[in-house]
Amino acid sequence: MATDRLRINNEIRAQELRVVGAQGENLGILALDAALAAAKQAGLDLIEISPSAVPPVAKIMDYGKFEYERSKKEKVAKAKVKISETKEVQIKVGTGDNDMALKAKKAAEWLAEGHRVRAELFLKGRYKSMEEAFLKERLERFLKIIPYAYKVAEPIARSPKGFAGVIERDLVAQAKREKEKLHNENHSINSGQANKS
Repeated sequence: MATDRLRINNEIRAQELRVVGAQGENLGILALDAALAAAKQAGLDLIEISPSAVPPVAKIMDYGKFEYERSKKEKVAKAKVKISETKEVQIKVGTGDNDMALKAKKAAEWLAEGHRVRAELFLKGRYKSMEEAFLKERLERFLKIIPYAYKVAEPIARSPKGFAGVIERDLVAQAKREKEKLHNENHSINSGQANKS
Protein backbone atom coordinates (compact mmCIF):
# COMPACT_ATOMS: atom_id res chain seq x y z
CA MET A 1 0.00 0.00 0.00
CA ALA A 2 1.13 3.58 -0.64
CA THR A 3 0.83 4.25 3.11
CA ASP A 4 3.72 1.93 4.04
CA ARG A 5 6.27 4.20 2.38
CA LEU A 6 9.53 2.48 1.63
CA ARG A 7 12.91 3.84 2.66
CA ILE A 8 15.04 5.30 -0.09
CA ASN A 9 18.69 6.37 -0.36
CA ASN A 10 19.95 7.85 2.95
CA GLU A 11 16.82 6.73 4.86
CA ILE A 12 17.95 3.09 4.57
CA ARG A 13 19.31 1.86 7.91
CA ALA A 14 20.61 -1.62 7.03
CA GLN A 15 24.38 -1.73 6.61
CA GLU A 16 24.23 -4.58 4.09
CA LEU A 17 21.75 -5.03 1.26
CA ARG A 18 21.02 -7.56 -1.44
CA VAL A 19 20.96 -5.23 -4.44
CA VAL A 20 19.04 -5.57 -7.70
CA GLY A 21 20.40 -3.39 -10.49
CA ALA A 22 18.52 -1.01 -12.78
CA GLN A 23 18.16 -3.72 -15.48
CA GLY A 24 16.92 -6.31 -12.96
CA GLU A 25 20.37 -7.93 -12.64
CA ASN A 26 21.49 -9.30 -9.26
CA LEU A 27 24.42 -7.23 -7.92
CA GLY A 28 24.73 -9.47 -4.86
CA ILE A 29 25.18 -8.35 -1.25
CA LEU A 30 26.71 -4.88 -1.00
CA ALA A 31 27.58 -2.55 1.85
CA LEU A 32 25.15 0.37 2.08
CA ASP A 33 27.82 2.86 0.90
CA ALA A 34 28.63 0.76 -2.18
CA ALA A 35 24.91 0.32 -3.00
CA LEU A 36 24.30 4.08 -2.70
CA ALA A 37 27.33 4.78 -4.90
CA ALA A 38 26.03 2.34 -7.55
CA ALA A 39 22.61 4.05 -7.53
CA LYS A 40 24.21 7.50 -7.76
CA GLN A 41 26.39 6.38 -10.66
CA ALA A 42 23.25 5.17 -12.50
CA GLY A 43 21.54 8.50 -11.75
CA LEU A 44 18.77 6.64 -9.91
CA ASP A 45 17.52 5.95 -6.40
CA LEU A 46 18.22 3.05 -4.06
CA ILE A 47 14.84 1.75 -2.84
CA GLU A 48 14.54 -0.78 0.00
CA ILE A 49 11.81 -3.03 -1.47
CA SER A 50 11.95 -5.93 1.05
CA PRO A 51 12.97 -4.48 4.41
CA SER A 52 12.13 -7.70 6.31
CA ALA A 53 14.39 -9.94 4.20
CA VAL A 54 17.80 -10.92 5.57
CA PRO A 55 19.68 -8.98 4.36
CA PRO A 56 17.06 -6.46 3.14
CA VAL A 57 16.54 -6.27 -0.64
CA ALA A 58 17.07 -2.94 -2.39
CA LYS A 59 16.55 -2.02 -6.01
CA ILE A 60 18.25 0.66 -8.08
CA MET A 61 15.54 2.54 -9.98
CA ASP A 62 13.73 5.87 -10.35
CA TYR A 63 11.61 6.41 -7.21
CA GLY A 64 8.94 8.44 -9.02
CA LYS A 65 8.47 5.68 -11.57
CA PHE A 66 8.43 3.07 -8.80
CA GLU A 67 5.66 4.92 -6.89
CA TYR A 68 3.66 5.42 -10.10
CA GLU A 69 3.82 1.67 -10.90
CA ARG A 70 2.85 0.83 -7.33
CA SER A 71 -0.18 3.15 -7.27
CA LYS A 72 -1.26 1.79 -10.66
CA LYS A 73 -1.18 -1.78 -9.28
CA GLU A 74 -3.20 -0.68 -6.24
CA LYS A 75 -5.87 0.94 -8.43
CA VAL A 76 -6.21 -2.27 -10.45
CA ALA A 77 -6.52 -4.30 -7.24
CA LYS A 78 -9.15 -1.89 -5.85
CA ALA A 79 -11.14 -2.04 -9.09
CA LYS A 80 -11.28 -5.83 -8.79
CA VAL A 81 -12.64 -5.57 -5.25
CA LYS A 82 -15.67 -3.55 -6.34
CA ILE A 83 -18.24 -3.68 -3.57
CA SER A 84 -21.42 -5.38 -4.64
CA GLU A 85 -24.67 -4.57 -2.85
CA THR A 86 -28.15 -6.04 -2.93
CA LYS A 87 -30.46 -3.42 -4.43
CA GLU A 88 -34.23 -3.64 -4.01
CA VAL A 89 -36.98 -3.18 -6.53
CA GLN A 90 -40.60 -3.42 -5.43
CA ILE A 91 -43.73 -4.01 -7.47
CA LYS A 92 -47.37 -4.44 -6.50
CA VAL A 93 -50.11 -6.56 -8.04
CA GLY A 94 -51.55 -3.42 -9.62
CA THR A 95 -48.28 -1.97 -10.98
CA GLY A 96 -48.86 -0.87 -14.57
CA ASP A 97 -46.83 -2.04 -17.58
CA ASN A 98 -45.03 1.31 -17.92
CA ASP A 99 -43.90 1.31 -14.29
CA MET A 100 -42.91 -2.35 -14.58
CA ALA A 101 -40.74 -1.54 -17.63
CA LEU A 102 -39.04 1.37 -15.80
CA LYS A 103 -38.34 -0.77 -12.74
CA ALA A 104 -37.04 -3.59 -14.96
CA LYS A 105 -34.69 -1.13 -16.69
CA LYS A 106 -33.38 0.08 -13.31
CA ALA A 107 -32.84 -3.54 -12.20
CA ALA A 108 -30.87 -4.15 -15.44
CA GLU A 109 -28.63 -1.14 -14.68
CA TRP A 110 -27.89 -2.51 -11.21
CA LEU A 111 -27.11 -5.96 -12.61
CA ALA A 112 -24.76 -4.39 -15.18
CA GLU A 113 -22.92 -2.65 -12.30
CA GLY A 114 -22.45 -6.04 -10.62
CA HIS A 115 -25.06 -5.69 -7.87
CA ARG A 116 -27.59 -8.34 -6.87
CA VAL A 117 -31.22 -7.36 -7.19
CA ARG A 118 -33.94 -8.35 -4.73
CA ALA A 119 -37.28 -8.17 -6.52
CA GLU A 120 -40.27 -8.03 -4.20
CA LEU A 121 -43.97 -8.30 -4.85
CA PHE A 122 -45.46 -6.16 -2.09
CA LEU A 123 -48.83 -7.39 -0.84
CA LYS A 124 -51.28 -5.55 1.36
CA GLY A 125 -54.87 -6.11 2.40
CA ARG A 126 -56.90 -8.51 0.29
CA TYR A 127 -53.95 -9.30 -2.00
CA LYS A 128 -52.35 -11.32 0.83
CA SER A 129 -55.06 -13.97 0.53
CA MET A 130 -54.76 -14.36 -3.26
CA GLU A 131 -53.61 -17.65 -4.77
CA GLU A 132 -49.87 -18.19 -4.28
CA ALA A 133 -49.29 -19.50 -7.83
CA PHE A 134 -50.85 -16.33 -9.32
CA LEU A 135 -48.71 -14.06 -7.12
CA LYS A 136 -45.47 -15.92 -7.90
CA GLU A 137 -46.32 -15.81 -11.60
CA ARG A 138 -46.79 -12.03 -11.35
CA LEU A 139 -43.26 -11.63 -9.93
CA GLU A 140 -41.81 -14.08 -12.48
CA ARG A 141 -43.42 -12.06 -15.29
CA PHE A 142 -41.66 -8.95 -13.98
CA LEU A 143 -38.29 -10.76 -13.86
CA LYS A 144 -38.72 -11.92 -17.47
CA ILE A 145 -38.89 -8.34 -18.77
CA ILE A 146 -35.55 -7.32 -17.19
CA PRO A 147 -33.36 -6.52 -20.23
CA TYR A 148 -30.18 -8.07 -18.80
CA ALA A 149 -29.14 -11.71 -18.45
CA TYR A 150 -29.31 -12.95 -14.89
CA LYS A 151 -29.33 -16.10 -12.83
CA VAL A 152 -31.43 -16.80 -9.76
CA ALA A 153 -29.47 -16.41 -6.53
CA GLU A 154 -32.48 -17.01 -4.26
CA PRO A 155 -35.69 -18.43 -5.75
CA ILE A 156 -39.01 -16.65 -5.27
CA ALA A 157 -40.39 -17.36 -1.80
CA ARG A 158 -42.67 -15.81 0.78
CA SER A 159 -41.21 -12.72 2.42
CA PRO A 160 -42.46 -10.59 5.33
CA LYS A 161 -44.08 -8.15 2.87
CA GLY A 162 -45.22 -10.62 0.20
CA PHE A 163 -42.99 -12.57 -2.20
CA ALA A 164 -39.37 -11.95 -3.08
CA GLY A 165 -36.54 -13.43 -5.10
CA VAL A 166 -32.90 -12.43 -5.59
CA ILE A 167 -31.12 -12.40 -8.95
CA GLU A 168 -27.53 -11.69 -9.98
CA ARG A 169 -25.92 -11.03 -13.31
CA ASP A 170 -24.94 -13.84 -15.63
CA LEU A 171 -21.98 -12.51 -17.64
CA VAL A 172 -21.75 -15.54 -19.94
CA ALA A 173 -25.43 -15.36 -20.92
CA GLN A 174 -25.23 -11.56 -21.27
CA ALA A 175 -22.25 -11.77 -23.63
CA LYS A 176 -24.14 -14.36 -25.70
CA ARG A 177 -27.23 -12.12 -25.72
CA GLU A 178 -25.22 -9.10 -26.91
CA LYS A 179 -23.52 -11.18 -29.63
CA GLU A 180 -26.92 -12.35 -30.92
CA LYS A 181 -28.29 -8.79 -30.84
CA LEU A 182 -25.31 -7.56 -32.88
CA HIS A 183 -25.75 -10.44 -35.34
CA ASN A 184 -29.46 -9.64 -35.76
CA GLU A 185 -28.75 -5.92 -36.25
CA ASN A 186 -26.13 -6.68 -38.93
CA HIS A 187 -28.52 -9.12 -40.57
CA SER A 188 -31.36 -6.56 -40.74
CA ILE A 189 -28.98 -3.88 -42.12
CA ASN A 190 -27.73 -6.29 -44.79
CA SER A 191 -31.23 -7.44 -45.76
CA GLY A 192 -32.35 -3.77 -45.85
CA GLN A 193 -29.55 -2.96 -48.29
CA ALA A 194 -30.38 -6.04 -50.38
CA ASN A 195 -34.00 -4.85 -50.70
CA LYS A 196 -32.86 -1.44 -51.96
CA SER A 197 -30.77 -2.87 -54.79
